[in-house]
Amino acid sequence: MQLMKALVLTRFGDVDGFELQEVPKQEPKPHQVLVQIHATSVNAVDYQTRRGDYKHLVKLPAILGVDISGVVEAVGESVKQFKVGDAVYYSPQLFGDFGSYAEYHVADEQIVAKKPTNLSHTEAACFPLAAGTAWDCLVTRGQLQVGESVLIHAGAGGVGSFAIQLAKAMGAYVFTTCRALNHNLVKKLGADYVIDYIGEDYVEVIQRFTNGKGVDLVLDTVGGDTIGRSLNVIRPYGRLVSIVDIATPQSLLEAWGKNLTVHFVFTPQYRAKLDALKYLIERNQLRPVIDSVMPLNQVAQAHQRLEQGGTAGKVVLQVLGCLS
Repeated sequence: MQLMKALVLTRFGDVDGFELQEVPKQEPKPHQVLVQIHATSVNAVDYQTRRGDYKHLVKLPAILGVDISGVVEAVGESVKQFKVGDAVYYSPQLFGDFGSYAEYHVADEQIVAKKPTNLSHTEAACFPLAAGTAWDCLVTRGQLQVGESVLIHAGAGGVGSFAIQLAKAMGAYVFTTCRALNHNLVKKLGADYVIDYIGEDYVEVIQRFTNGKGVDLVLDTVGGDTIGRSLNVIRPYGRLVSIVDIATPQSLLEAWGKNLTVHFVFTPQYRAKLDALKYLIERNQLRPVIDSVMPLNQVAQAHQRLEQGGTAGKVVLQVLGCLS
């Protein structure tokens, strides 16, 4: 039996629960590919899982990580879309048995896509979960159309930074919220109107700017009272998409009174959206925003960096050669 190195979560709680271990290296079954991981990134679901938010879905010991950019090392029977040596990127199944904090990963070929040719592995690892979530929110569920307006909360974050670029590629007018130090960043990404969520009330700003009409779509990546308050800036028959749990009960009466559609998105894994993103990336309509790059053996520091808030873009972890 061949072994590989992995950072394994042995207990829920603080970042000291990770241990470097040797674990069995999986072999690809029919319709699966074995990928040597070059880079991954940290997402909110990683530190939420680590601290125990999803302990009912995760059995310890566990290998976390939901972004992969790497190279196909072996293919199982009946695999037709990939061959050994192909550069690929994808997001493993959430809460699966194996994640990306390891040297290798086995995945069903249906969730794997060819890596954009104009990105390094470090850059490509930013995209699968965060940009894929933005795609599901704006395209699949939000049905954003050319000429519409959208409010994207936390535009400097992992999902938000991709959502701004995607919305502009779709021909929308983009409002976004972020702290003042990130205003230049989100403007460069394409935001048309930036709101300082600390010093300004986004409800008042948008109502004033739109003469009380509101926006067509809101993307909530923040949680808390964002859903309830955002209902006040959506036009009648508009839409709201949220990727955040509602921790406490909230009144959605405003949505009912305005005939609003509210979507809660738990993003699925599939190749088609990665192929669509690849097309936009290779046309230079989407680019990665990288907050910091660390070796995988510094995963504890990477979790702390993201969990403390204030990041601009993605925290990337280099895997290849970083588990010695």
